[in-house]
Amino acid sequence: MEHPENSSEYAGLQVNSGVAQPSIINPYLKRNKFRRREMSVGEMVEGIVKGDITILSQAVTLVESVNPDHQARAQEVIDKCLPYSGHSVRIGISGVPGAGKSTSIDEFGIHLLREKGGRLAVLAIDPSSERTKGSILGDKTRMEKLSVHPDSFIRPSPSAGSLGGVARKTRETIILCEAAGFDKIFVETVGVGQSETACHSMVDFFLLIQVAGTGDELQGIKRGIMEISDGIVINKCDGDNVDRCHMAATNFRNALHFFPMPESGWTPRVLCYSGFYGTGVKEVWDMIYEYFDFVRHNGYFDYRRNEQSKYWMYETINEQLRLNFYNNPLIREQLMQAEASVLEGRKTSFVAAGDLLDLYYSQLTDRK
Repeated sequence: MEHPENSSEYAGLQVNSGVAQPSIINPYLKRNKFRRREMSVGEMVEGIVKGDITILSQAVTLVESVNPDHQARAQEVIDKCLPYSGHSVRIGISGVPGAGKSTSIDEFGIHLLREKGGRLAVLAIDPSSERTKGSILGDKTRMEKLSVHPDSFIRPSPSAGSLGGVARKTRETIILCEAAGFDKIFVETVGVGQSETACHSMVDFFLLIQVAGTGDELQGIKRGIMEISDGIVINKCDGDNVDRCHMAATNFRNALHFFPMPESGWTPRVLCYSGFYGTGVKEVWDMIYEYFDFVRHNGYFDYRRNEQSKYWMYETINEQLRLNFYNNPLIREQLMQAEASVLEGRKTSFVAAGDLLDLYYSQLTDRK
């Protein structure tokens, strides 16, 4: 571009054109040089069984991928890892936002590794934004002690719109972690919606974290989550909050009397502790291991594991049917038309859904 300052009327002024800007891409970069070689299923399984954290992380990423090719490979990895799984204790941890779940997990995990040894995997489910579909995945930053411990593995995963906020592939991730030698698994839920029900169907002990001032016995009875809890703990029992926490614990104990006896035969207990100061953590773990001794003795531990396996078989069937329906080319073609019919008022939602399902079933009949 010609500069007006170089005109003859501006004597003594001279503006140079400057240096040409180089390309933003390094011309000496060889992209293929840095491309990672894709591991085979056998190599991935071998690395997981040896306890390689890097390979375990890659396998979990493969499981969480929505790419059909990745899904096929992930299922092969899971099938080959299955014989090495099932030898851990799985603990679900839930609570309202702000109850101190991440801080408590940090204290619980350090205490567990110090007292019992072994290896701990924490599967933290982070809620995904309804607008941007993104997740912060920042739970690891609140687990300062576990994040640097050599025997812990923290994997935050986005809920990605899955029902209830529990990541759809958490169950498969548990199998991979167990095959990698982690004998203790924590599953932290989002703490809203139906995530607790999904979490309860994949863990051996469900711990509910509460805080003081959340209501009286009547509010406790209305919370369906208390029916599936194996233990309730009141966090932030420190400083001036001690009396309020003990009062809240009394209210929850009174509320539990209105529920029928759980199928396990175990009466849920209510304890107080402080996740920030680490006080009362030992009593919480004494309760958890007393529960494990109780359910192993009466056979409920194995019964619950079998029921969970059956539950996830049906869940997988439901999910595959749903995916098959929406990925059907004819259904995808007719879906927008059916949606337009509903929006324009020419059909009700139920009639439009019925027509799509009839079309889908007729395709299945024609294939026969």
